[in-house]
Amino acid sequence: MVSFEIPNIRLFWSTDQRFTSQFSEGKLGAKFKPFSKFPPCYKDMSFWISDAFTENNLCEVVRGIAGDLVEEVSLIDNFTNKKGQTSHCYRIAYRSMERSLTAEEINQLQVHQCGQYIQYHFLVFTLC
Repeated sequence: MVSFEIPNIRLFWSTDQRFTSQFSEGKLGAKFKPFSKFPPCYKDMSFWISDAFTENNLCEVVRGIAGDLVEEVSLIDNFTNKKGQTSHCYRIAYRSMERSLTAEEINQLQVHQCGQYIQYHFLVFTLC
């Protein structure tokens, strides 16, 4: 417990993947990374992509705006129409270490800040 810096012995009986994935077989010297006890807030963002778009840049932008509230950004769907235009749909998981997040504050972050930045810098049209 001390060598892994685990603060509470009860975590050893946890089946939470955020805990168990930190200590897979063969990972000697791994240190415990705390995770939030609060629920995530999932928001999807769809947009037509341009040639200037890269997934890494999207992740940088989202994390740059929302900071540590962003837990994960993942591509969940893509579509190419008959004209050859491609749209991507990303699911963003927001979670705070200190409190439950409200839909209102996440909407403010995603729609107003992330959406506008992405439209302007990647020259994409946001679908939702």
